[in-house]
Amino acid sequence: MTPAPLTEKSTRTDALTPLGLLTVLLGAALSSIDFFIVNVALPSMGRDLRASPATLEMVVAGYAVAYAVLLVLGGRLGDTYGRGKLFRWGVAAFGLTSLACGLAPGAWWLVGARVAQGAASALMLPQVLATIHATTRGERRAKAVALYGSVSGLGVVLGQVLGGVLVAADLAGTGWRMAFLVNVPVAVAALLCAVRAVPDSRAERPRRGDIGGTLLLGAALTALLLPLSEGRATGWPLWSVLLLAAAPLFAWAFAAVERRAENTGGSPLLPPSLLREPGVRRGLVLGLPIFIGFSGWMFVSAVTLQQGLGYGALKAGLTLVPMGLAQFAASILAPGVAARFGGRAMGVAALVHASGLVILALTALWVPWSSLGPLALAPGLAVCGLGQGVELALYYRIVLAAVPAARAGAGSGLAATVQQSCLAVGVATVGSLFLALAAGPGMREAFAIVLGVQVVGLLGLAALSLRLPRRLA
Repeated sequence: MTPAPLTEKSTRTDALTPLGLLTVLLGAALSSIDFFIVNVALPSMGRDLRASPATLEMVVAGYAVAYAVLLVLGGRLGDTYGRGKLFRWGVAAFGLTSLACGLAPGAWWLVGARVAQGAASALMLPQVLATIHATTRGERRAKAVALYGSVSGLGVVLGQVLGGVLVAADLAGTGWRMAFLVNVPVAVAALLCAVRAVPDSRAERPRRGDIGGTLLLGAALTALLLPLSEGRATGWPLWSVLLLAAAPLFAWAFAAVERRAENTGGSPLLPPSLLREPGVRRGLVLGLPIFIGFSGWMFVSAVTLQQGLGYGALKAGLTLVPMGLAQFAASILAPGVAARFGGRAMGVAALVHASGLVILALTALWVPWSSLGPLALAPGLAVCGLGQGVELALYYRIVLAAVPAARAGAGSGLAATVQQSCLAVGVATVGSLFLALAAGPGMREAFAIVLGVQVVGLLGLAALSLRLPRRLA
């Protein structure tokens, strides 16, 4: 049987004030920025800590795996104990783990601190969407969700830019460490604002914890993401192959346990009935080409700019500014675009995004490689940003529109888990394809081919969008 619908209650106010919205969006930005800020700092980390390439990949993978595995649990805890409270705990934990990263005396200390930082992000991030979903209505919710999409995506670009600026500045000799230490004062400011302005909504009848489901979900995601992140760097050893083979078995066991828990009136971590909502299913499927392509692009661009074109960390980060600015502007306009075009807006955005990738590929092939500078890349990057800004905003709007308010935590956790899992998968798959091609035909050709693969994915996204309703909720 399906559990009875839950109702919402708030311990303070049902209205999310502008300061409260700004505060939760700041938390979302911290999570996004930190996922990618290490990209331009990895070479400096490797030299300073004498870390191998495989260990450096663990710095990225450890954060991603912990983040993806614990997101749904973070949403459930917010439903049960209060989203505002869990947001504050998550922000505090994020600040402390950022400090631990910045003070890391060795490579494996840094890996452990990054895992803890990913767990803190998983505690903080689901509360952002859940709070927006539970404390806003109508047009205010649409605008807030659009801002969330823009901040999340813009944070990824800012991570690259900020990482480059901080590494190049080498403030007080801190080098790459400032990329983490800069989070500490921001987290303190966010925590102070959260105490004052973020309401503490929760489910009126909290559900019990689902230990079995949590463990199985963690096992399934770890078995998938860890080999994809580390397998190539370590030569695909036997453990990575066995884990990949075990991933679908863990996923099947997780689905069976959750289905049984819901059918017997239990408290599944991720209620299967959520996936029976057409809007939720459509939104999750749309997220696959969006986030796999996005993370693959960010990795490929970082390698191409720094290793292929010889840009320094600062120049590589600043090159992406046109994309970030266009993405933010597009996300602000996304509610109006959705009101005019409905579900077709996703298809239009995908075609615009694909056009930007085509421009970039042609630019890379036609302009002499040695003279390919930021100005030549700017038009294609700006067009890509316009498409991405609308895609990100509509993804969350489509998914959350079908989620009952009482399941806001589980729904936002599901949406964010798909996002983070796809980000990790994109780096592993698209990144591996790029590196394999770069070793053969060359980096210029590899860059163009990978962009072509991403264009195919975006054309698929445009085709899928034809099944969306004419009018979005």
